Formats: sequence, structure tokens, C-alpha cells
Amino acid sequence: MKKVITYGSFDLFHEGHYRLLKRAKALGDWLIVGVTTEHYDESRGKMNVIDSLMDRIENVRKTGFADEIIIEDHEGQKVEDIIKYGVDIFTVGSDWTGSFDYMKNYCEVVYLERTKDISSTMLRAKKYNIIRLGIIGTGRIAARMVPEVKYVSGINIDAVYNPHIESAESFAKHFEMNKYMDNLEEFYEEVDAVYIASPHETHYEYIKSAISHHKHVLCEKPMVLKRSQAEELFLMAEENKVILMEAIKTAYCPGFNQLLSIVRSGAIGNVRDVEACFTKLENPLSRELTDTVYGGSFTELGSYTLLPVLKILGENYQDLEFKSQTAANGLDIYTKAYFTYENAFATSKNGLGVKSEGQLIISGTRGYILVDAPWWKTSSFEVCREDRSQNEKYFSKFLKDGLRYEIGDFVSGINGFDEKRFKLTKGESIALADIMERFLAERNNIKENRGVSDD
Repeated sequence: MKKVITYGSFDLFHEGHYRLLKRAKALGDWLIVGVTTEHYDESRGKMNVIDSLMDRIENVRKTGFADEIIIEDHEGQKVEDIIKYGVDIFTVGSDWTGSFDYMKNYCEVVYLERTKDISSTMLRAKKYNIIRLGIIGTGRIAARMVPEVKYVSGINIDAVYNPHIESAESFAKHFEMNKYMDNLEEFYEEVDAVYIASPHETHYEYIKSAISHHKHVLCEKPMVLKRSQAEELFLMAEENKVILMEAIKTAYCPGFNQLLSIVRSGAIGNVRDVEACFTKLENPLSRELTDTVYGGSFTELGSYTLLPVLKILGENYQDLEFKSQTAANGLDIYTKAYFTYENAFATSKNGLGVKSEGQLIISGTRGYILVDAPWWKTSSFEVCREDRSQNEKYFSKFLKDGLRYEIGDFVSGINGFDEKRFKLTKGESIALADIMERFLAERNNIKENRGVSDD
């Protein structure tokens, strides 16, 4: 008797799950299905599992394909189960191709082609349907987003849009997507929500268009570059009863939110200074350093370094001053933003042509918190005391590119769980747009005074 084994969360059971189990069953004589626990899903980065373990087991049982159902609850169990049950074939969907090649030491590994464009659950009594996500833009960040979506329950990428159809087609083929288009109206017909990963200057029009079509929006940072635009779009979202979120991944990651909780607990006393630094040496020919209108270090990295300033010290600063070092084309290769609050200071340091230690330091009256680079992917931080023997170090997971955390909160918001939206508030996004607008206005004035052209 040939034994086959497969695993999954099987949350919001849909046609894709059904077909995978059917094909897995056809590979042998006896099918064992491992259903993961909520705790194990969380530990491996699976976000927003909605159905209970018992409901998910029952949905697998109802298909009639599983001869045996087991529970998966820890790392390494797959190998244990293969040995324990004498399994001949291990199988999963093709979106995991290569991830389980190490299992070939124990049995045959088969990657089954996944079912594309799943848009609704099989069980009509379900409270939540699977959200059909569409992507606007096909650049680097969009390519990093696609693999992260599979870790979030209740959402599936159904379409991609680019005004250049060749780019949309290439992206879709690479990620095994059926739907790609250069027509926005056709695109909106295929999706419930959009992720905007286009150039900065296009965000406003795309967000406005998506909201007017009653689509939820997750937009890359900086969401917009003017305060009035941010205020207008959030009002539109409220009037159209859709979610609008800015995608600054740090704001949603567990480690950064644990850090904020420690600060708010008073562990380091009253905060008197926040210093956040993010620098990298970018190719001088890159868009970031050649787009003389919207490029530069502050527009590219400032959203990250401004985040802890606004989250910890708030939006009501008394004074803001920018200092920049610029290239010949007038773009800033290094910018510092200095904030003055009633009882505190803050510094945002950003560089694409200057490299520095990328730390986050939060100074208080009873100690300080040090987060080593890359702090924007917070996986650990240290609470430091005058007596260093009293220092405490905290650890948290930051999995892969970390985009799954913002996607998870986006799905929660769409499903009505608004309590999670404190991680990046409307007011904070508006404040970010206001700071960007002030910076760009000042940079443009300097360029005009120096006679630097944008051409």
C-alpha cells in the first residue's frame, strides 16, 4: 500500500484545498492529512487563521479524501511523521516548490500545481470570503510582496496591473498568475482590494481611483507627498466604507510593537530623545538617485526613520529643521531631520550615498533602549541601565521580508477588526505626508536658488 502525506492550515476551506487533496489522494492508496494548530501557524509566520482547528479538521474530513487526519504542532514533525507512518510520498502545492527538497532523503516529494485565482470559499455559510487582491505596479517591492501573501489566511492575489502590458504579462507569468491587464476598469472588476507598489508620484491618483471603485487599499510608503492629499483620501475611504492603509512594514512587525509597549510602560522613564538611522549605498544610476523630482534619500527612507519619532513622541512637535548633503543633480544623498518637542528631541538620519550605523536609540530618564541595525526589521532590542548588570534583552521574530505582518493587519481591517489599526494611525500617516511635503518644498527652493534643473 502506497502512503501519501500532505499538510496545511486549510483555513477558509476553498476549491483550491479540495483539488489539492483530490490530487494528493490520487498519488497513492492511503492519504494522511496533517492539519496545523493555531500556535504552530503563528510560530511559522502564518497570519490571520480564522477557522478553529476542529472546524478545519472537519472540513478536511468532509471531502472524503483523507484516510487519516493528524495534528501538526511543532517544527520537524514532518520528518517524524514520514518515518512513523512509513510514508512513500510527501506532497504540497507548487507554490512551495523547492522548500521541501530535503524530504527527498526520506521519501518521494511531489509538488502539485496550485489552483490559481481562488476567490470564494466552498462553504457558503462562511462569514468571511477570501479577499481578491490586485497589485498595481510590478517593481521590486511588488515582487517581494507576492511570496508573503501565501502566509496570510483569507487573501489571494488574483490580478496585476501595469500601464505597460508587457511588464504586467512578465510579472504574471513569473508568479503563475492568470490575470494581468493595462486597463484599470477591467482590473477593478477582478479584485476586492489593491496593493499599490507604483512610483511615489502615482500613489495619489491610484488610491483615489481605487477608493472611488469601492476597493480597499494598501499603499506603499510614502503613501502620498502632500498633507491635503492624505486628508482627502482618508475622508474618501471613510465615505466609501473601505480600508486605507500605508504599508510601512516596521509599523506592523511584532518586535517593533513590543518595543513600543516597553517604552510606554515607563521602563526607561520619560523619553527625552529618539534617534533613528537608515542608510544604504545605492547605485548612482538607480531611480532613487536619478529621479530629480521624487528621488533622494529622504523620500526613499524617511518613512522608516520618522515612524519611531511619531509613534513615541507624537505628531505635535514644535520645530522641524532639515539638513542635507546633495549630489550635483540636487538630490539629497544624506538628510537629517531635527525635531524639537516640548520636553524632547528627535533625529531622523537617512542616506543613499552616505553609510552610517543604522541604529535606533531611545533615551529616557531611567535608561535607554538600543536597537541594532537593521532596527526596521526589529528582531531584538536591549533595555540599558546605568548599572549594566540590570540590562534586559528582548527577542522577537521578523520572518522573511516582513510584509506578511502588514498584509495580516490589512485583512483584519477589511474583516472589521479595526482594533489592530493603531499600529499606524490615520493621524500618523497624515503627519508623515506633511513632513514629506515640507521637505520637498524646502529642497525645491534650494535647487531653484542654486539654479539646478529637474531635467
